[in-house]
Amino acid sequence: MSSLLENISQPADLRGLSMGELEKLAAEIRTRIIEQVSISGGHLASNLGVVELTIALHRVFDTPADLLVWDVGHQTYTHKLITGRQEAFCRVRQEDGLCGFPARAESPSDVTNTGHASTSLSQALGLRAARDLAGENHKIVVVMGDGALSGGLAMEALNNTGQLQKDLILVLNDNEHSISRNVGVLARQLEGLRSSLGYRRTKNAVKSFLERSPKVGSSLVRFIDRLKLGVKAFILPNMLFESFGFFYIGPIDGHDQEALEKALRKAKRLSSPVLVHVLTTKGKGFAPAERNPTFFHSAPPFQLTTGEPIRQEPPTYTEVVHSTLLEVGERIPETVCITAAMADGTGLDGFARIYPDRFFDVGIAEEHALSFAAGLALGGRRPVVAIYSTFLQRAFDQLLHDISLQHLPVLFLLDRAGVVPGDGPTHQGIYDLSFLRCIPGLEILAPADGRELRAMILGALVRPGPVAIRYPKSAIPEGILPEGQAAMPWGRGSLLREGRDLAFLALGATVESCLLASSILIETGIEAAVYNFRFLAPLDIPLLRVASRTYPLLITVEENVLAGGFGSALLEELQGWDRPQPPLVRLGIEEVPGVGSRPELLRRAGLDPEGIARKAREALSAMVTQAVRDDSLR
Repeated sequence: MSSLLENISQPADLRGLSMGELEKLAAEIRTRIIEQVSISGGHLASNLGVVELTIALHRVFDTPADLLVWDVGHQTYTHKLITGRQEAFCRVRQEDGLCGFPARAESPSDVTNTGHASTSLSQALGLRAARDLAGENHKIVVVMGDGALSGGLAMEALNNTGQLQKDLILVLNDNEHSISRNVGVLARQLEGLRSSLGYRRTKNAVKSFLERSPKVGSSLVRFIDRLKLGVKAFILPNMLFESFGFFYIGPIDGHDQEALEKALRKAKRLSSPVLVHVLTTKGKGFAPAERNPTFFHSAPPFQLTTGEPIRQEPPTYTEVVHSTLLEVGERIPETVCITAAMADGTGLDGFARIYPDRFFDVGIAEEHALSFAAGLALGGRRPVVAIYSTFLQRAFDQLLHDISLQHLPVLFLLDRAGVVPGDGPTHQGIYDLSFLRCIPGLEILAPADGRELRAMILGALVRPGPVAIRYPKSAIPEGILPEGQAAMPWGRGSLLREGRDLAFLALGATVESCLLASSILIETGIEAAVYNFRFLAPLDIPLLRVASRTYPLLITVEENVLAGGFGSALLEELQGWDRPQPPLVRLGIEEVPGVGSRPELLRRAGLDPEGIARKAREALSAMVTQAVRDDSLR
């Protein structure tokens, strides 16, 4: 017997189904998502929580004519399945497959590319203004999580939306989590709204009790106390949204299909901004994900029966951060750690458990995180801000204005730097070297292995100013550095392998690839030296001088865009010298990586060992050809 899901090729196919059929469809969708993510990995808990909500949105609104704007977009698997992408879903987050986030190139149902939090309402308000200017009348609906609502950009958009009083619908998906459990006053206010369901039950119980009991005594007092607490929990948070100019509907059970559709139809009829507050369970329908939504936020492949990972992952750079910060916490009591809603993902969870008074989760608020760190540093602490490279982009001004211009000793640990697997273009950490390089007084480091990362963290915590250390989401390479290499003096790189024909100047994760490329080249008679520079700022100028005097060709290799990165820094330095310098060829990211595994993305960029070796042969051949040409002209 064919499944209901197989017969859904577009949102219009949903609109003739009965409530019983919709319940069956939701179960089929959950099964499909769980089975696929168990194979490929991906965002599981967030997607399982919005199945009924997604179905309701596409039934009530005339999508894609009505515009559905998703915040972050890591919860759009159901959306993709019911908008014509079932066949491609077996390759979600894989090479030549679907993006795990909304992608305009995939479908007209994806209104905007997204991947970062708190952007949706601002974009939707712009779409709403454009609609008016075009004289159109379609609806615009935003789906935003309670974690994303805590972001400063979302607050700015709420303020502007209320001011303009446009008929825009904001669906607040309240599951008490972003990646980790939500924190802050706003999270507590939403918790109060959740408890308003209890308020209503208490109110009804009081009414029934009074009707049945002529003499109530102290029992009435207890009921009235409970009622007052319920009233306070309901009214105050409700006023929060109404003070922004939103008509408030909710809270609604996000797994009750009929209630959802009723609330959304009411919102559709209103001509002012309206907020529909929906309560969902992250990981709904898969017990391991309901128990541990943080782990299953972005899960590796796992066993369907138990939820246990299929394979044991090798040690990662993030794990080195975890263990080193525990060591630092004991040795340096001034150390404090800050995260923007991702303690587990950045390796701060252990520090948070052991030193809770010195750990701060500020929510999805990267700008605040950096200014907060500046205040801690001004107060005599040693702040460590652990953040994904792609999210540091959101706090550039705070890095410059609040930290670097005051030369404050803040350590930035930039996880997911370079090429990032699975998440697609929005999460690539390929810009940090470029935008960090222009920050005055900021020291920038990249380790080649776990030992170097540990040494860099320890060294950074005694530096007088700000330091940024970037490292990839990958296993730690083993055996590429001789013993003692990680203990080099601050600001100095090292020669790892001597050569004759050319030299690779590598930074961070590319050191391993360059060593492997050098081994490939030796088979064709080309001897390539490999330098591990370690530092982008300060540059190891003496090491660069030695390399430029020793080798006829220099090749820089970096997991960063070419504009303004490591290669640019070396090229700028060489151009300022008086004596003629050898040719310098820069290898890096020339196109924004798409979806795929880390090895696949590096191969596409030509930054795998084979690609580096091929480009080195081409550069050497071009140099020889040019030399022959120059000789013939003499």
